Amino acid sequence: MPQTILYARVSTADQNIDHQTAQAEAAGFRLDAVVSDHGVSGLNVPLCERPEGRRLADMLRSGDTLVVRWVDRLGRNYEDVTDTIRAFMRRGVIVRTVINGMTFDGATRDPVQAAVRDALIAFMAATAQAQAEATKEAQRAGIAGAKARGDRYLGKKPSYDREGLTIVQAMLAQGANVSEIARTAGLTRQTVRRIRDEPDGAEAALARWGM
Repeated sequence: MPQTILYARVSTADQNIDHQTAQAEAAGFRLDAVVSDHGVSGLNVPLCERPEGRRLADMLRSGDTLVVRWVDRLGRNYEDVTDTIRAFMRRGVIVRTVINGMTFDGATRDPVQAAVRDALIAFMAATAQAQAEATKEAQRAGIAGAKARGDRYLGKKPSYDREGLTIVQAMLAQGANVSEIARTAGLTRQTVRRIRDEPDGAEAALARWGM
């Protein structure tokens, strides 16, 4: 019998996957299993090299559905993400995202439909990598700026964590509106607007607090 499996990933060991699981269930997915990797970089560690990523690949069978919050949970490296999704589709696995409700499968034989699907996968994978690289650069800039100023005052602790900021960044990139993002991320609309309007400041705030 086909299974629906959620794959969740957090990049630091102190984060948890509860939010990703709750989001998937709230979106209507009935999960048969949850597979998760903790403290693993999506930019530097391919899915096939993650402990639970390998287990996920072994579990999935033709007809199964793989659910991820967004493609950045599979990874933040363009080649790794596109290769991974296409490999799963060739095996008959359907890949679905919680954010924006995207569905990718290899069932279509129409070349135009396949081309549109592959272009969308490529765009989302490229966006995931671009966001990761921009995040790292903003973190470096924030830390460097604080050191240069000799800052000791941390300021108010952010109401969002790394997980929340990633959700906001991903949904902003997909064109979601502020209210929708706030509901999904569990943040106020004011916070979402601040992240949208001052992305470097949002990163710097997390960096100052070591989050």
